[in-house]
This record gives sequence, structure tokens and C-alpha cells, in this order.
Amino acid sequence: MNRLQGSVTVAVGDWPTQREQATAIRMAVFVREQQLPEADEIDLHDPLSIHALALDAGRAVGTARLLPDARIGRMSVLADWRRSGVGGLLLERLVAIAAARGDRVVELSAQVYVLAFYARHGFEAFGPIYDDAGIAHQSMRRRLS
Repeated sequence: MNRLQGSVTVAVGDWPTQREQATAIRMAVFVREQQLPEADEIDLHDPLSIHALALDAGRAVGTARLLPDARIGRMSVLADWRRSGVGGLLLERLVAIAAARGDRVVELSAQVYVLAFYARHGFEAFGPIYDDAGIAHQSMRRRLS
């Protein structure tokens, strides 16, 4: 499915600005779909992070965040929008922000089933596969020029 066709934009902002829409997506993906604990979803990193929202005609369809230590996290795209390019738009926007602020490396913790997605965006796996909340994860990094 390739819905993008120029209809999706990425809005970047702080937690107070993005909280409502980002939380709705994260609850749909992580809590309802993946059955992760709701209490763990919003954390102390949110107010410190840069948040990105993928918007289709003003409706949020994906979100991710960039932490101060150059880690990307909470990448989530609504089920109907997966494999449409939304995740790539979010990821590349946050990588560009990290590069512009002078970060030399960006890291993330990927669910193992989406390793190929991150690899297509220049991320390389490192370290062992590990369990995070009952889901296999792999650390990945991308060096920035």
C-alpha cells in the first residue's frame, strides 16, 4: 500500500504540543495491539524529547520521539498505515534533527520483526537480542556525517 502520495506531513514539537495525538497512537499500537502495560507507556523521557507526528489531513497516523541522548524511540504507526512509508518519514525526520543538532550517532531499540525496516534506513544491529516487556528486541545504530 502506498498512500503517501504527498498527503502525509510530519509535525515536530515538544511533549505538551504532541502529547494527545502521540499518546493515542502509542496506546493503540503498544497497549491494545501488543498488550504492553499501559502504565509503562508514558515515561519521564517524554517531556525531554522531541516528538514527531505523521499527519494525514490533520489526523495523526504515526509517531516517534528523539531523546536528548540521540536515541529514537516509541516509533509507532497505526495498523492501516503500516508499509505506506509513514515510518520512514518519521524516522528520517528525527535522524535529520539529530544530525542538525550535532549528534554523531543515533541509536534505537528495534523489535526484531522490523529489523529489516531499520536496516533499509541505514541502521546496523549491535549486541545481543534481548527481551523487553516480553518482545524480542535488538539494539541498532546509524552513524551520522
